[in-house]
Amino acid sequence: MTQQLKQQLPLNQLEEIIQWNESGLVPAIVQDASTKDVLMLAYMNRESLKKSLETGQTWFWSRSRSELWNKGATSGHTQEIVSLRYDCDGDTLLVEVQRQGPACHTGEDSCFYRVAAASAPGDQATGGSGPAAGSEVGGRFAVLSELEQLIAERYQERPEGAYTTYLFEKGIDKILKKVGEETAESIIAAKNGDNDELRYEVSDLIYHLLVLLCERNLPLDDIMQELERRHERPRRD
Repeated sequence: MTQQLKQQLPLNQLEEIIQWNESGLVPAIVQDASTKDVLMLAYMNRESLKKSLETGQTWFWSRSRSELWNKGATSGHTQEIVSLRYDCDGDTLLVEVQRQGPACHTGEDSCFYRVAAASAPGDQATGGSGPAAGSEVGGRFAVLSELEQLIAERYQERPEGAYTTYLFEKGIDKILKKVGEETAESIIAAKNGDNDELRYEVSDLIYHLLVLLCERNLPLDDIMQELERRHERPRRD
């Protein structure tokens, strides 16, 4: 549910306080309101600031695409604004949010998941021959987030001729039928001891499961959180 924002200043006064750069932009740091983790850095212009305050969701200006974008519009990983602050110089915004799903397009909770340096023993800095801490361990599942986002875009746009469009048009029964078929084929591949076949069939199964989650409006992040909760429970063995 969208947060009801209570503004301390009228928009026109806030716009006068903010020190916009030469491109008419101001950096906006997005922070998790509960954990206080820094999630991402993006840019706002006057229009995206106005839409953020009006809708209670984060809107930004894409410097690469030169257009407004609403966080989570296609992925479902929305950010509901809890508070919006500006710093002492008025040249940076701090946006506290309640988020649905990861903030980073890679599927990581925060865009700042790569470690450049750390003081704790055993932490690994980027560089050298080994992988950076956090860059490979969590990032290797980034394809799931990318696939989830692509499926969400197919659900919204329904491009003609796309297989995912076909599944959504046929509805839940067709999607469930495909999940059942791919599950059975994965079982057969495992029973046959054919890992090449198993890899292929499990990939199909995961794809169809993601289509099912999209159809039911259940984010993959909710599944990951459920797994995390189960992992944290006391073991009985």
